[in-house]
Amino acid sequence: MIYNKITSGILSSIKLIVGDDAVITSHTDLEKYSHDETEDLHYYPEVVVKPKTPQEIAALMRLCNENLIPVTPRGAGTGLSGGALAVMGGLLISMERFNKVLGIDEQNLQATVEPGVVTEEFMNQVAAKGLLYPVDPASKGSCFIGGNVSHGSGGPRVVKYGTIREYILNLEVVLPSGDIIWTGANTLKYASGYNLTQLMIGAEGTLGIITKIVVKLIPGPTHDALLLASFSTNENACSAVSAIFRAGIVPSALEFMERRGVEWVKEHDGIAFDLKDEIEAFLLIEVDGTNQDVIFADCEKINEVLEEFDCKDVLFADTSAQKEELWRMRRTMAVSVKSNSIYKEEDTVVPRASLPQLIKGIKEIGNKYGFESICYGHAGDGNVHTNIIKGLMSDDDWNNKLKDGIREIFELTVSLGGTISGEHGIGMVQKDYMSIKFAEVHFEIWRGIKKVFDKNGILNPGKIF
Repeated sequence: MIYNKITSGILSSIKLIVGDDAVITSHTDLEKYSHDETEDLHYYPEVVVKPKTPQEIAALMRLCNENLIPVTPRGAGTGLSGGALAVMGGLLISMERFNKVLGIDEQNLQATVEPGVVTEEFMNQVAAKGLLYPVDPASKGSCFIGGNVSHGSGGPRVVKYGTIREYILNLEVVLPSGDIIWTGANTLKYASGYNLTQLMIGAEGTLGIITKIVVKLIPGPTHDALLLASFSTNENACSAVSAIFRAGIVPSALEFMERRGVEWVKEHDGIAFDLKDEIEAFLLIEVDGTNQDVIFADCEKINEVLEEFDCKDVLFADTSAQKEELWRMRRTMAVSVKSNSIYKEEDTVVPRASLPQLIKGIKEIGNKYGFESICYGHAGDGNVHTNIIKGLMSDDDWNNKLKDGIREIFELTVSLGGTISGEHGIGMVQKDYMSIKFAEVHFEIWRGIKKVFDKNGILNPGKIF
């Protein structure tokens, strides 16, 4: 596809739609929008706009569609797949002014929210009413809920409560044509034609721009307990994961951390933690509910399971402060790695019983290609984040051979019944590996769907496939 540049005439039309104060053109100011949290990628849009209504976005889409101008929608810029980067230049639409919680319906346990609301702020507003929105990605303090929807984001607690797909009831969406539609209904059941709501979730802004989100809520838990279990091997820790579920326990979170990641957090984030020499891996296990006695009984049963896998020690968090410190260790792990090393992060997911083979295989592949890996993530749903560290690899190997190692990691993942992204999305950095998992017929179907929604291919081009 050959796209056109934004001319002075088109720029004048853009300013008429959103106002001069909502348009950014200087190179210095565009820098903020040229990158996200994906490694070291920079793509500058020609123009950034900050609209505040669906009607403004609709007018922008009609203008760009008529003039074949590529359009990139963007949330908070916390993505890890390059999905919000303007790889073809053109117009970038920032959703930062769509920042209101429009209503919380306590009678029907749902809320309507704009896509530019910070996820944790929304969670806190809901929690103040005794309700729970359980989708809590690690970047919840800075990411937008619209980006979460567009990328199918997850987090630790989806293992018990379900993924974001189970909490989105309806979406208002602006299509590339400029039409504004609602994708479904504000109901718990939906059997009325193709489910466009589910199609938009995880579409990474390639089919439409989300402007309103209707979210399902649930009553919040009143009690929780947090355990930190330590193991002498990664394989023992990972093997214990599926055994906990087979014992009839569904934790609200079950996170895996290997020793090297904890060392980085201790070194770079100042978290005080006694790390014993024989320990190589940890499971952070949270159990919640409304009955304290049931929670303690579940914790006792978990302890029994852990003993079967040579668990060395179990720390029971006694206070809220101790719980917060343990969660901070897990949540800052990615930041510690990214702040202090040249890295690439992969987002593998397998059936949870296959975690031991996945971790073992990742380490073997690292030894083969000469890179170090720090693994951590949502073990309860089989989702492991693998941070690949350059370490002593030569620049030539890093730039030219590493991609072969990553391909082997994904081939292993798929062979174990998994796929190449659990929650980060494909964007531009994973699309070259899609053929490992998917056949040509999949791509034909996706291209057909894309064509129906976006006949000129202007919306978030260069992503997924």
